Amino acid sequence: MRAVETIKNIWKIEDLRNRILTTLLYVAIFRFGTFVVLPGIDPKTLTALQDSTRGGLLGLLDMFSGGAFSNASIFALGIMPYISASIVMQLLAIAVPSIQKMQREGESGRRKINQWTRYLTIAILLLQGPAYLVNLSVQLRQVGASLPAGWWFTISSTVILAAGSMFVLWLGERITDKGIGNGISFIILIGIIARLPQAVYWEGRSRVAEQQGGLVMFLVEILFLLLVTAGAIMLVQGVRKVPVQYAKRIVGNKQYGGARQYIPLKVNAANVMPIIFAQAIMFIPISIVGFSNTENTSTFWAAFMDNTGFWYNFVFAVLIILFTYFYTAITINPTQMADDLKRNNGFIPGVKPGKATKDYLDAIMDRITLPGAFFLALVAIMPAFARIAGVSMEFSQFFGGTSLLILVGVVLDTLQQVESHLLMRHYDGLLKSGRIKGRAGAAGAY
Repeated sequence: MRAVETIKNIWKIEDLRNRILTTLLYVAIFRFGTFVVLPGIDPKTLTALQDSTRGGLLGLLDMFSGGAFSNASIFALGIMPYISASIVMQLLAIAVPSIQKMQREGESGRRKINQWTRYLTIAILLLQGPAYLVNLSVQLRQVGASLPAGWWFTISSTVILAAGSMFVLWLGERITDKGIGNGISFIILIGIIARLPQAVYWEGRSRVAEQQGGLVMFLVEILFLLLVTAGAIMLVQGVRKVPVQYAKRIVGNKQYGGARQYIPLKVNAANVMPIIFAQAIMFIPISIVGFSNTENTSTFWAAFMDNTGFWYNFVFAVLIILFTYFYTAITINPTQMADDLKRNNGFIPGVKPGKATKDYLDAIMDRITLPGAFFLALVAIMPAFARIAGVSMEFSQFFGGTSLLILVGVVLDTLQQVESHLLMRHYDGLLKSGRIKGRAGAAGAY
């Protein structure tokens, strides 16, 4: 079989084999750490916390941490503080000229920005650590338990949580350097996949327990999940190629240019960032109600607390569409692309260099971003439709949203790297026809 032959070819390549084994080692360390509970906490009293993380924002955080959040683990805060710090630095790069200058300095500038991102991550961790302990204390009171009293426990646990999160970041960087794939994304992928088998098992068990058509409904759910996954793959790989012609130049006895190339413009250049931004805003009403200490919630706030309701998902989808255009505008710069083409004696056939080229690229981005934004919004609210259709809360999270797009994107990127190693050693790729296109292969890494 072709799959067996491909595995044999992968094992023959020493560098690739070592990278895969190294990745598995780091993943095993990460999974082991998710079950190491904070000192002073009885694991038997964490039932209430695990129940509260079955859905909503806490469920998303628990999924990204691989279950460490609900286990009160030393890795409970996971990699999300680093992602939040990275997003903040990306936004600051738009508004702060000094950071923009560092971005243009190459490798030295990138190292400085990475260092600032780590410092910001530590600051976020020192804020999120006590907040996590307060939430944990509230959940434990529901089962008649409590956290150890005193400031020493709070301070020591905050330091342990911050150190655990930075250690997860270190594991991700080691995977990037010595393993296969993007380490940070791979850590998130492992956290998402870790919850998938249990979610599928409990969903199948609950459906089989139904006396009328339960198994058929479960098979329909699996089929629909595969269709949504196929749509997510198309969204990640979707690219519009713009032809570029380079003018011929003769220097001495050599001729340069004259070849036609293509500029790959992604249909979804923003990736999952619009969902992350929109999700953060949509949980503001829940936070306000949680801090208000009022039992009677108004109809307005109640509408935005129901993640299966019409108004919640309508506003959520609109925000995703708006953020898709916003993030695409700050990541894709048609003016710079037009200047680069003009500087390298390149032009788009039928379009004048300069401002006309910039307007042409702008128009193309507007046309391809609109369907991409609508489809991204549809994928994001798909879990709500799954919940309405009777799918359990845990299993419905895999029908769309951030988790599905990250899972698809990271898997494609990792397979693309494996395929590159195979083709470089003159072995057949993973597919018989064509090549795997990940996010990096299409138009830039997530």
